[in-house]
Amino acid sequence: MKTGFIGLGIMGRPMAKNLIKAGKDLLVSDLNKEAVDQLVSFGAKEATYQEIGKKCDRIFIMVPSGEISKSIIFSENGIISTVKEGTIVCDMSSVTPVESKECYDGLKEKGVGFLDAPVSGGEPGAIAGTLAIMAGGDEEVFDQMKEYFDILGSSYLLIGESGSGSVTKLANQVIVNNTIAIVSEAFVLAAKAGANPSKVYEAIRGGLAGSAVLDAKIPMIIERNFKPGGPIRINHKDIKNVINTAHSIDVPMPYTAQLYEILQALKVHGHMEDDHGGIAQYFEELAGIQIKNN
Repeated sequence: MKTGFIGLGIMGRPMAKNLIKAGKDLLVSDLNKEAVDQLVSFGAKEATYQEIGKKCDRIFIMVPSGEISKSIIFSENGIISTVKEGTIVCDMSSVTPVESKECYDGLKEKGVGFLDAPVSGGEPGAIAGTLAIMAGGDEEVFDQMKEYFDILGSSYLLIGESGSGSVTKLANQVIVNNTIAIVSEAFVLAAKAGANPSKVYEAIRGGLAGSAVLDAKIPMIIERNFKPGGPIRINHKDIKNVINTAHSIDVPMPYTAQLYEILQALKVHGHMEDDHGGIAQYFEELAGIQIKNN
């Protein structure tokens, strides 16, 4: 059984490598030739979308947007033109639930299974194979993908019908990005008042204010390390998807709407390729101070 993997970016590349390490016969595709060459040197074979559709029984997609996912699947030279009945396509990209449902419905007509299965854990989780996988789709299709999810993640759960995984990822992004923002605001206050940020972090991390976000991002911010594990560019897109999805079902999102404007300001100032811990730079600019040790 051959496996296809389309999208070899920050997340896709280490995920594909973990599949190869686990013994999967992998066909890969990406617009970035350097990324493809790296995976080929690791044991994969380069292939077109049509070749992947024809030769692979399981196909993973990990790309920046739902529009790209749909193009990979449904364009004239896409997977749909050659895919076999019984194949499973698993889109692990962060997209809207509407886009996931469109992929599900379009592939179901061809007898092809589809899961929306976005992930949380960033680049470190992709490298370590410890991603949290949140899936939407049919239970029998999900069950057939468990052996792959065991390789890629430390947890996986079928949330419900098609689109449910994508909704869960949107909720995840609301929590993560708003938490980074409020933690940043709090530490700017502490720094401006003259407190040592590292000491503040050590003092509060074991209490109710402690969180995985606090532990992941505050050390990076203090060290001024904004090398992306999850770039602001991707989170900006995700939060836009949150707002659009929420408005389509009449859910007000006042905090997240403000967060989107913060991300928009960071875009204007050239921070889109920074890690989303770089959200702190918005609050630092307002207060005229950086969160760093004296």
